[in-house]
Amino acid sequence: MTTLRVFAARPLVIAALHLPDFGRMRDKSMAWLEDYVATNARVFAQAGVPYIKLQDQTREAGPMAASSLAITAALARFLRAEVPGIGLGIIVEAHDPVASLSIAHAAGADFVRLKVFVGAAMTAQGPRTGMGAQALAFRNALGRDDIAILADVHDRTAVPMSSETPEFAAEWAQKTGADGLILTGVDWADSLSRIRRARETGIKRPILLGGSVTTGNVGEALTAADGVIVSTALMRKNAGASDVLRWDLDLCRRFMDAACGKA
Repeated sequence: MTTLRVFAARPLVIAALHLPDFGRMRDKSMAWLEDYVATNARVFAQAGVPYIKLQDQTREAGPMAASSLAITAALARFLRAEVPGIGLGIIVEAHDPVASLSIAHAAGADFVRLKVFVGAAMTAQGPRTGMGAQALAFRNALGRDDIAILADVHDRTAVPMSSETPEFAAEWAQKTGADGLILTGVDWADSLSRIRRARETGIKRPILLGGSVTTGNVGEALTAADGVIVSTALMRKNAGASDVLRWDLDLCRRFMDAACGKA
């Protein structure tokens, strides 16, 4: 599984491009969304970021709404055409592996990120149970084993509903079939500790650090983990709510220099 294309990038940096909440949009057309996606994707591409994760942020308690799925798929396909040299991943806010894999399949994406892959967690939208088995069955039905599944283990935005340790949950995720694991603690020290304990437990899958990564600590992060996911640290500090450009090219370039050991 570790021969999948996403894990060949060195350094493995994934920049999250957050979409607006479709449920709250009042004055944003599809043309505006395309401009938003293209403008910010080009920033990441120009900075040398190898992967973009297109992140739908529409809060939906159940499966992804048809309208959200259609918009996200269209934007993902558009992004792929606008910056063909950069890898692409998909994550959806809804607890819906079929939607995320369908979008990835339609857009030719390289991976999906699934937040509750094993076990169960209480989220702001209510309880969610592991989607691993459903995700793997649907990916198999699509015939798309080349779409990597990155699985969060005890994501810090949710509260586990059972008492297993993060490293035990990581074993569950590995045995269930995740291609890579995302570990993120409540703070920086906890994140590094979780990664270390997972390795000591015998986790062989690639591990990515999913939060609080900055230009100052990305070197340390990539010493502990196989890759990192970043977004907030690279955003423009003075961007307005209606601005199309949200990510800062200079910050992105400096981050990639640090990740490559050039800083």
